[in-house]
Amino acid sequence: MTMLYYSHAEFLSHDTGPGHPESPDRLRAIETAMNIPRFQGIRRVSPPLPDDIETKLALIHTPAMIARVLAGIPAEGLSYFDADTVASPGSKAAALRAVGAVCDAVDQICTDRAQQAFCAVRPPGHHAMPGYPMGFCLFNNIAIAAEYARTRYGLERIAIVDFDVHHGNGTQAAFYQQPQVLYASSHQWPHYPGSGHPSENGVGNIINVPLPTGTDGKTFRAKYSETILPAVRKFNPQLILISAGFDAHKDDPLASLRLVEDDYAWVTRQLRDIADAVCNGRIISALEGGYDLRALSASVAAHVGSLAGLNGGD
Repeated sequence: MTMLYYSHAEFLSHDTGPGHPESPDRLRAIETAMNIPRFQGIRRVSPPLPDDIETKLALIHTPAMIARVLAGIPAEGLSYFDADTVASPGSKAAALRAVGAVCDAVDQICTDRAQQAFCAVRPPGHHAMPGYPMGFCLFNNIAIAAEYARTRYGLERIAIVDFDVHHGNGTQAAFYQQPQVLYASSHQWPHYPGSGHPSENGVGNIINVPLPTGTDGKTFRAKYSETILPAVRKFNPQLILISAGFDAHKDDPLASLRLVEDDYAWVTRQLRDIADAVCNGRIISALEGGYDLRALSASVAAHVGSLAGLNGGD
């Protein structure tokens, strides 16, 4: 069994300015978590920047949106696509390299050179709509990975599970009428960005599980066991993708759920068990949120441990 860990120094060059929660320090915290002997068997990968990167962006995003984002990267200082979504001179390299990472992970896993991958990328992606960036996100990494796997490798059933505390409105929009992609999200409700009601179900391929303020791990696990996990298993995916946000942690400053590290280990293990049963263990996880540095570091360690099968029976 081979697991891959994608990281790159260019992800640190995406500067969001003083006080912004989506800061380069997030990746430094993750790197600290990954640099322990327990993870020494995980293969580190420096993601490429493909020559056809704009073609990959166009799998999900409109030409006008791609042009707007790339033109909006400043030569110096900061620029703002909205009040929360910031770009700096290093943002283009980071954003394109993030897409390169998830697409390379698809290549590695769909050609059986690896079984699992965790992509520690910035900026995050699941709020980026087909037509515009938003919510800290420039391009939708996980959606691009799904569409790349579908079009490049002919996969007919791809499941995306999003346990970030915020609903992945961009991912939902990208696949709302696409029955070959199942999108299942748990998220605090009501909360940013305001989408994710259970009535938003696409063509039967969208599953939204809103969680009220204060939801703890026991309830979170019950909701997954009752709704999301059976739906993923029934879908019989050929590949599972995870939008791995860790901001539902009890210590996160941007939300009000009560998860702990063991909950991330548990849900990851459940998804890995499904992958082992139906798609030869194929899972790709890409970083989304998580803004308390200690909680993020510990939660990523729990997540990666379960992805790699290092957490025992969690």
